[in-house]
Amino acid sequence: MVSIPAPAAATAVVDGQRAPAQRNGAPKRPNPGSNRAWKQKKTKRERNITEGSSEEVLQYDILALLESRKSGPGTDAAAEDTIPAENDEPLPEEGTEIEVDVLELSSTGDGLAMRPGSGQVYVVPFTIPGDTARVKVFRHLRREQHSVADFVSVTKPSPLRDDARVQCHYFASCGGCQFQMLDYPEQLRLKRRVLDKAYRNFANLPAELVPAVGDTIGSPLQYGYRTKLTPHFDGPPGFRPSKRGRNPKVPSESCPDIGFMQKGKRKVLDIEDCPIGTTAVRLGLARERERMRREFQKYERGATILLRENTRRYLDDDDNQGEAPPEDGDHLPPYTARSEGDGFVDVKSCQTDSKATTTEYIGEHTFTNPAGSFFQNNNSILPIFTAYIKDHILPPPSSSSPGAGAIKYLIDAYSGSGLFTITLASVFQHSTGIDIAADSIASAGRNAALNGLGEDRCKFIAADAGQLFRNVAYAPDETVVVLDPPRKGCDADFLAQLRRFGPRRVLYVSCNVHTQARDVGVLVRGEGEGARYHLESLVGFDFFPQTGHVEGVAILNRHDSKAEAADQKDSRYR
Repeated sequence: MVSIPAPAAATAVVDGQRAPAQRNGAPKRPNPGSNRAWKQKKTKRERNITEGSSEEVLQYDILALLESRKSGPGTDAAAEDTIPAENDEPLPEEGTEIEVDVLELSSTGDGLAMRPGSGQVYVVPFTIPGDTARVKVFRHLRREQHSVADFVSVTKPSPLRDDARVQCHYFASCGGCQFQMLDYPEQLRLKRRVLDKAYRNFANLPAELVPAVGDTIGSPLQYGYRTKLTPHFDGPPGFRPSKRGRNPKVPSESCPDIGFMQKGKRKVLDIEDCPIGTTAVRLGLARERERMRREFQKYERGATILLRENTRRYLDDDDNQGEAPPEDGDHLPPYTARSEGDGFVDVKSCQTDSKATTTEYIGEHTFTNPAGSFFQNNNSILPIFTAYIKDHILPPPSSSSPGAGAIKYLIDAYSGSGLFTITLASVFQHSTGIDIAADSIASAGRNAALNGLGEDRCKFIAADAGQLFRNVAYAPDETVVVLDPPRKGCDADFLAQLRRFGPRRVLYVSCNVHTQARDVGVLVRGEGEGARYHLESLVGFDFFPQTGHVEGVAILNRHDSKAEAADQKDSRYR
């Protein structure tokens, strides 16, 4: 992966101490008595930056903005002279308020702003390009050529901004949402751009090997979609946790603030309601806040509250074990919500016990999970998402390589509770799901049975994904692999094993499009032993409207040397 150069620094903070400046990036004079080359130390913050992290993504966007200011259309030498050299201009004192012009939007969801005549970038949340904003300078990071600022107000709004769209009065304080001031088509356009930039910055591939990113596929619900929320609260004032329990236990004198972290601060913002949550989850939040007002003295430390939607479905053509679906109003149990679908009635409640079983439905499929386990948090988009995966899991008939047989098998790596294995089972003769977590595999087995799938159709293996192909006997030419790893992406050992196995087709789903781009680059470059792939398509799904997050789906096909040779031979006789 391309490394990001550290900008020159007028002052550097190393382990909390200010170090003297090195003007214009000149290296410190080496010690004549030492044979070791001098190397500038990284700050603690720089040492904690990992591949595909928000810090690294932000730094790419900042450098791109600075470069565009130097070489953008219409830029001349006189214009460049109005921007002081890097880190040379005096910066406002930390804690002061200034006005900045927002020029760009980072893939982190934060605005990137500058002041006229300045070469310093200000990272400002809750702003969009075209805004002029009043901000409070929080910290200067000269080595990284930017300053962090708190949003205060908009003094001149962007044409894209309409604050009447904002549906949460905690917006611009809570760190959960960034885009409530934007209309939904603009949010989708921005998320397409996030995916495009991820592949430009992290795939390390020439542009001609990366297809144009498709339009982001939107969520049917832009509010009221989240089926899981995890508000939290801090311990009593003055509480300090101790591993040996030696610190005195001090009960709270009043109910603590319950909610989510305030943007840019280590402080819980008291939040009574969250409009991106489903109705049942919001009712659950109200119920838990009432409970905490009665029971807060029982808590001697902070905690997280789990709010997970659970669905009880009543079918029109079923006796429902003698139960009729409750009606709205007085007949509906407290803190529950009722909705009607085609041939069924759903009653939705909120579960707070992480070990309790919750149920949800995706089209004709039923899934149960422990409430505290991972499952996608936007049920409204899952039917569209799984239908897209099902429609694209096999190559189009026109793209089949000469002499290639049909794909018959599915390997679902990082399978969790079986979402892809089960929803795709009808496409394949047999499928195998694998996950490192034994409890996820147990849930997957139960879900397969719930959906009428026996071991003759699919099986699940609890093992490290890095050892996956030792447990599967499918022929690579007849196999497609689905990848859905955690945010850190796939490790190098797994990617090497995948390439040695060489499945005919790979479909990669990711909640972090930057680590996805890095991994896809490895498969496409095909360096060393194993198969090499070409990238067929890229598209994003909006699982989290009002936020900067986008889910990426990349589809790859194996370069088949035998098929290519046969195609070349045929072409000689055409």
